[in-house]
Amino acid sequence: MAETSGPFECDACGETVSLNEARRTKTMGGLDPAKWQTLCCPSCGARLQTIYVGE
Repeated sequence: MAETSGPFECDACGETVSLNEARRTKTMGGLDPAKWQTLCCPSCGARLQTIYVGE
């Protein structure tokens, strides 16, 4: 299972981003936004990870 509490390493710019610093955006592929969030790098906007946030 993937780590969901961070920190997250951005593959695009190399920045290390905490969960609180990450930008949250809409999920793709029809995932329920009440259950899933996509985290993006605040510096370059690249996708970091999609995490499960609720039932």
